[in-house]
Amino acid sequence: MACSVSGNAFRCYSETLRFTPRKQQCGISPSCLHSFNCSPILVQTLDASPVPRRVRAKMAASEGSINGSNRMLVFVPPHPLIKHWISVLRNDQTPCPIFRSAIAELGRLLMYEASREWLPTVVGEIMSPMGAASVEFIDPREPIAVVPILRAGLALAEHASTVLPANKIYHLGIRRDEETLLPSVYLNKLPDEFPDNSRVFLVDPMLATGGTMIAAMDLLKERGLSVQQIKVICAVAAPPALSKLNEKYPGLHVYTGIIDPEVNEKGFIIPGLGDAGDRSFGT
Repeated sequence: MACSVSGNAFRCYSETLRFTPRKQQCGISPSCLHSFNCSPILVQTLDASPVPRRVRAKMAASEGSINGSNRMLVFVPPHPLIKHWISVLRNDQTPCPIFRSAIAELGRLLMYEASREWLPTVVGEIMSPMGAASVEFIDPREPIAVVPILRAGLALAEHASTVLPANKIYHLGIRRDEETLLPSVYLNKLPDEFPDNSRVFLVDPMLATGGTMIAAMDLLKERGLSVQQIKVICAVAAPPALSKLNEKYPGLHVYTGIIDPEVNEKGFIIPGLGDAGDRSFGT
């Protein structure tokens, strides 16, 4: 279904192991996809229902065109569990321990969706207890990193290791001035340069004004990463941040639980879910 929306839019070796890199396939995960450009936001939903071969071929051609374009894509996966955890997070009666558990579960789901058809794999053969088996693993030669923006990003990225094999975590602390809403870096544990072929998940729950995320993206770019090597994970996004990211980083992919309509004068997303850091850690 398509419609227009107004607005801005995983090391094990033995003699039986024979691995070769698997050619990555291009495609778009079954998600709600928002394509940002100068025209109104395009929303496309691909569900899991059977699709005739002829229709699938047309869809693949269309998706290849979108993936090859230089537009920022925002994915809102239509999973009932994502909707459930967003609802738990929105509730102002949700206590701190449950909030932190909920945002961690949401992060796990979003990273799962974001890693679909993005992580490189190797194929080969191993011996199972019952005989030879063809297998496919995440290629350990190509690094996977998670960069949570402190402190709220720690909660959203808490379960990253349960989804992403052999990943490294680099902490990045960025504080937003309450008056000017401008970001400042107070902790930077990023490497001087990321290894070639790295894939990085940049994690921050609230994508509101976009200042913090743009500052983080600038730091990643300075360390040798291209937009195609980065995926942004957030719980809630708002148009001001998405528009700024689209303008400065076309081609970026953003995965979010939901898109809310506005940001207030204090820089909070409305209706949002409040201060994700305070509600995660109780301080």
